[in-house]
Amino acid sequence: MKLSRMKTTLGLFLAAILSAPAFGVNTPLPGTLNYVEGQAQIASQDLSAKSVGSAELQTGQTISTENGRAEILLTPGVFLRLDDNSAAEMISPGLTNTEVRLTKGRALLEVAELHRQNDIKITEVGTTTQILKNGLYEFNAGNGEVQVFEGKANVSDHDKTITLKGGHQLSVAAGKNAALKAQKFDKKNDVDDFYNWSALRSEYASEANVDVAQMVPGGFVTPGWFWDPWFSEYTFVPGNGIFYSPFGWGFYSPAFIGYAPGFYYGRPYYGPYRPGYYGRAHYIGPAGRGIAPMRTAPAMHAGVGGFHGGGFGGGARR
Repeated sequence: MKLSRMKTTLGLFLAAILSAPAFGVNTPLPGTLNYVEGQAQIASQDLSAKSVGSAELQTGQTISTENGRAEILLTPGVFLRLDDNSAAEMISPGLTNTEVRLTKGRALLEVAELHRQNDIKITEVGTTTQILKNGLYEFNAGNGEVQVFEGKANVSDHDKTITLKGGHQLSVAAGKNAALKAQKFDKKNDVDDFYNWSALRSEYASEANVDVAQMVPGGFVTPGWFWDPWFSEYTFVPGNGIFYSPFGWGFYSPAFIGYAPGFYYGRPYYGPYRPGYYGRAHYIGPAGRGIAPMRTAPAMHAGVGGFHGGGFGGGARR
């Protein structure tokens, strides 16, 4: 019976590998589809689970959703997610010049790693937002609104530019002659189903990272997107250290995989999901922030935003 189960599991694993991009090969370019649910299209071509990892948003093409949502990859560590009834056009898919125009609906941008050479811009309603720091950003093409949950961005409208920091928002729907003025918003409570969906997607990407990082031969890797056959999607693997998403989930480099919670049980244990919490979106070294390897601190497990006291073990994926 056990042998039969082993053969079945091995068969499923091999099938996943053979039907997906090769591990560590064919690094996806900005605009690659990483997840889709419901109704979505790229240039009028319907998207499905089989499109993940292969469908790419080329320059001038638009990805749109109806009753569905989609996630595309930008530069390594940066995820762009579209809500229902939304659309985005790829203006420039370069690694050092990445620009997307939101033409309809809403989008969330999760930035777990940003290099000084990266130039990521999101445009909407004549407004251009240049991302300056790791963080979480929301865009609404309906009213030209930009919200910075965490991070920092420059928002330009015609000849005016304003810097937005975490907990501030800006609406430019008033038009060309209106003054740009940032306003505070309650970032811990201004959440909805789209926000929660994005947080869950971030959690899955983190779990996939733990799967992939421990499979890297030699423990060294160039930072980038790596395919996880179990999750059937790409995940971000940093080259060194640990990076945290703005939702608080960790992305571990292969050399630091021993710091992943519950690693020795084969998969991580995640604490209860707490919407509205904003974790650290920056590099954490092995001795930084009081984080110790799991082998010396078995009583800790990971929840959203960091490590918390509690039981230690290998919880099942959600």
